[in-house]
Amino acid sequence: MADQTLNLPSLFLALAVLALSVRYFFFHPSSSSSTHAASDRNRANPAHIEQIAQMFPQLTRRDIQWDLQRNGGSVQATTERVLSGRGLERPPPSFQPIQPPASSSPSTSPAAQPRYKSSHPDLITRYNLKSKVSQPDRTRQDEAEQPKTPAWSQNKAERQALLQKRKEDMVLAARRKLEERSREKAGK
Repeated sequence: MADQTLNLPSLFLALAVLALSVRYFFFHPSSSSSTHAASDRNRANPAHIEQIAQMFPQLTRRDIQWDLQRNGGSVQATTERVLSGRGLERPPPSFQPIQPPASSSPSTSPAAQPRYKSSHPDLITRYNLKSKVSQPDRTRQDEAEQPKTPAWSQNKAERQALLQKRKEDMVLAARRKLEERSREKAGK
């Protein structure tokens, strides 16, 4: 018994057991706080969910919350995933998103806020082309009769008038094509 020595591997094993036991007894969190911390870590911030839902209204809040929980709450990672075309994965049926507490004032909800309505709902109204839309055949005849104007003028007023006429012509041509397509679909 006089020749008892401690070899290196058994010394490391004894230190490891001692370190783990000290950590377990002195630094072990209570079970209620650990489950609370885990649920806080997995919970997505409602402001982040709202932000992504406003950027991508085609996505469901459940899908957004699932993706935010999976990537640690990174709005940037979720946005990049959507913009790259990969889309968001569907959450499993067992995933039940935590609903944010309902607000007492209905005016703060985004669905209750009125959408911005444009004072000019379409290009025909914006460029005041109602009179030209009602007479499409006459416009085509005018285009054929007009001589070609120079591509660019030195006079600013002439350039502005030329560009305005080109805009009007493009809007009217697009309108004609749309009407022709709708007639073709109606005829089929």
